[in-house]
Amino acid sequence: MVKTAEAPNLVWHREPSQNYLTENDETLSLVREMIKTGQKADLVDLLKRWDPVDVMQLLTRLRLKHARKLFQWLPSNPSVKVIAALKPEYRAILMEEATLEQLRDILARLDPEDATEVLNDFPDDVAAEIAARLPDFEEITARQGFADDSAGRIMARKFVALPETCLVSNAITQIRSEAARIRKIFTVYVVDCDGRLTGTVEVGKLLLAPANAQLSNIMNKDVIAVSADMDQEQVLRIARKRDMRTVPVIDSDGKLVGRVTPKQLTWIASEEATEDMLLMSGLSSEAKPDDTVGRIVKGRLPWLLAGLVGSSIAATVVGSYEDQLAEAAILAAFIPVTMSLAGNAGLQASAVAVQGLATGALWSGDILFRLLKEFLAAVINGAAAGTILALLVMLASLVVPIENPARLALATSVSLLSVCTLAAMVGATMPLLLDRIGVDPAMAIGVFITTSNDVLGVLIFFLMATTFYLG
Repeated sequence: MVKTAEAPNLVWHREPSQNYLTENDETLSLVREMIKTGQKADLVDLLKRWDPVDVMQLLTRLRLKHARKLFQWLPSNPSVKVIAALKPEYRAILMEEATLEQLRDILARLDPEDATEVLNDFPDDVAAEIAARLPDFEEITARQGFADDSAGRIMARKFVALPETCLVSNAITQIRSEAARIRKIFTVYVVDCDGRLTGTVEVGKLLLAPANAQLSNIMNKDVIAVSADMDQEQVLRIARKRDMRTVPVIDSDGKLVGRVTPKQLTWIASEEATEDMLLMSGLSSEAKPDDTVGRIVKGRLPWLLAGLVGSSIAATVVGSYEDQLAEAAILAAFIPVTMSLAGNAGLQASAVAVQGLATGALWSGDILFRLLKEFLAAVINGAAAGTILALLVMLASLVVPIENPARLALATSVSLLSVCTLAAMVGATMPLLLDRIGVDPAMAIGVFITTSNDVLGVLIFFLMATTFYLG
């Protein structure tokens, strides 16, 4: 019996090697119509119920433009993750000649940088086989030699580089000849006889310059370039700090090898923002919506256990003040208030610090000034919160009998002032320390800040309560 993948109105019969089944013609016709009419949500919902092998066979039977669109529609972009997720026993299907040729046709239409990212999701043996068939094989292979998330991995290798002695008129002619291949040209790179980057000329400036002027006389010599091995997040920081539309990439000898385009800078910003959001939520940066149960548990459980450890320490601190709680049970009512304020103050300060590091707005020269501002703001916020809580305690004492309300108000207000100040300073400095030692500062906003400030908040609260209320 032929294995099928069924969905309402769509049935796919598993096709034997290099043989097409006429039973699938109706399904192909329906899928083509749904693609033409833009029924993305309905089609994706139906294909989610199919086996990945059947989805792959469907893709190879579609026309190229329809297959490419369906690739883009499928979840977890790039959509070839459907193929990468195949079980080992289905590898033989992937390696069939017809399948490889169809996949080559699809990937050949992509830019080399996009094709490289797509191939990363294939099994190694399949990726090598497909890459060898692509016209940009050498460039793709060179890209794969760089580390993930590096400038060399994402850079575009299409650019206009001209010698210093080139005349403006010749440079404009060269730009016109390269326009169809490169499409968007913002900057002309100037190199010496060895190919080392020596300057840049904006296209607008080039058009206004005298036709017989040499590029060496009009170029910007204060050029900023990045190493091919530099992390993409650092590239984004430099681009933002220097307000650069494109960023040239050089090798270890200073030779120009590529450029990071505006499109790629936008993509980096989106990817880094997503990664930071996951880290700040206490999740692995590799977490994805379509993760299996095992991957979800593996990615989240360590963070939850870290939070459990922090909460246990806070509970231990509370337990160590059992006698004080027995003497004045009303103190227990203020523990959640203190922990909440500590956590919020720390998260606010750390979020600002991480944002400053990510955008390049936080420079090493003004760190002390920014920390001073955080300290003063934290003191003011803590004083305001403490004053309000003290007033509430005094008002509550008019309705509910409270022993020594003035001393309780003093203890709680001083506690909030101290907790808010300390938590904000921890939140502001921890991302800076992590960044200095090479750890992603977004990790500081997750479980670490919350749990550490909970412990410090409870400890400070009981110290203040013992000193001003029970002392």
